[in-house]
Amino acid sequence: QVQLVESGGGLVQAGGSLRLSCAASGRTFSSYGMGWFRQAPGKEREFVAAINWSGSSTYYADSVKGRFTIASDNAKNTVYLQINSLKPDDTGVYYCAGDQAPYRRYVAAAPHTYAYWGQGTQVTVSS
Repeated sequence: QVQLVESGGGLVQAGGSLRLSCAASGRTFSSYGMGWFRQAPGKEREFVAAINWSGSSTYYADSVKGRFTIASDNAKNTVYLQINSLKPDDTGVYYCAGDQAPYRRYVAAAPHTYAYWGQGTQVTVSS
């Protein structure tokens, strides 16, 4: 059974930083791409960042480029999201997700390509 557990969220002032972690279990971590999504109050879930199965390619939403960095550590079965220069608009619940297909040739941004989701971690940015 695949499980994804996020951690690292919290309350931070604008301009601050956080590092979110997502620990995966239940399948071969290094064979699957991973993604991060977020959902703000009253809004739909949106794509934030993703990394392919080998860790060689990443993709970011335009709104977070240059501020967010996704990385994976196969030895720890963990994917990270480093968030810098936080803005109030970054507030929301952040979810990590596991690709449904192994060895995908491209970095997936569409939610339907992800079969597994964590429970989410809250990020609140005060102005």
